[in-house]
Amino acid sequence: MHTATHTHGEPGFAGDDRVLPFEVDGLDVRGRAVQLGPMIDAILGRHDYPEPVARLLAEAIALTVLLGTSLKFEGRLIVQTKGDGPVDLLVVDFAAPGNLRAYARFDADRLAGAVAAGLTSPSELLGRGVLAFTIDQGEYMQRYQGIVEMNGDTLEAMAETYFRQSEQIPTLVRLAVAELIDRDSDGKPRHSWRAGGIVVQFLPQAPERMRQPDLPGGDAPEGVEDVFHDEDDSWAEAKALVSTVDPGELTDPEVGSERLLYRLFHQRGAKIYPPMAVADKCSCSRERLSEVLSGFSAEEIRDSVEDGAITVQCEFCSTAYRFDPSEFGA
Repeated sequence: MHTATHTHGEPGFAGDDRVLPFEVDGLDVRGRAVQLGPMIDAILGRHDYPEPVARLLAEAIALTVLLGTSLKFEGRLIVQTKGDGPVDLLVVDFAAPGNLRAYARFDADRLAGAVAAGLTSPSELLGRGVLAFTIDQGEYMQRYQGIVEMNGDTLEAMAETYFRQSEQIPTLVRLAVAELIDRDSDGKPRHSWRAGGIVVQFLPQAPERMRQPDLPGGDAPEGVEDVFHDEDDSWAEAKALVSTVDPGELTDPEVGSERLLYRLFHQRGAKIYPPMAVADKCSCSRERLSEVLSGFSAEEIRDSVEDGAITVQCEFCSTAYRFDPSEFGA
């Protein structure tokens, strides 16, 4: 069990690609913060996505990392959007304790049209559809899936809706993506991606304090008028503090997660726990794909052959695997 450390004075840095769990006892909140550098740059660079798609996937990756590192078992968290917009699919697959892979699917012509028309907000790119959170605890445990409609202009708002509707936990999510352009030692332009985020959840010991103001037409039984609860003072204060976060603070390596948390919560006695590393690592393998192909019929194997071989490319990491059809009796 990790020992919490109080933030006294200016804290150090966890650095890139490390999630920092924290607690603020004075406000009954818990959360995690992260800055992603080499990991996010490797994933986005590998696919060379158009800029709006790269930004959207980077936000989804930051969100998944923040949530996935809270898993207390060797399972997976899969965050997926499926909609009717130009970017019809985002998939981020996090394998605890820290391996992640991700990809986006988009229609290039529709995307170009949306960009030309200035329709590049997350809701406009994703369209109408659903946001799904799937927790896979392994082959001997049942999968859990929570699904919400993609209501809201941002991925942050969509995620907050999920926590409100499916988990009944007051939650704040802030995500940011930065595209950096500088020059290498030879003076040539160099491009890199960064992303960051913070999730804060209100988890008081007394469950009745977690009640949030009811949505109009929402929770009340039929024939009973909606009752509007006052928001808990601690949660209201936490929300006010997090609302001061500038997107640049989430991605700027000179700020760092610890310094941001210190600025937000030092007066309330923030506790920071040891950072959790996350890495760009795909779970595909030649053996696994061979098992899949072994289940194909002879006709399906023949249809898969091109230039005398079967080539399978992983959608996540773009690794290409080449198989001899004779391996499968064809």
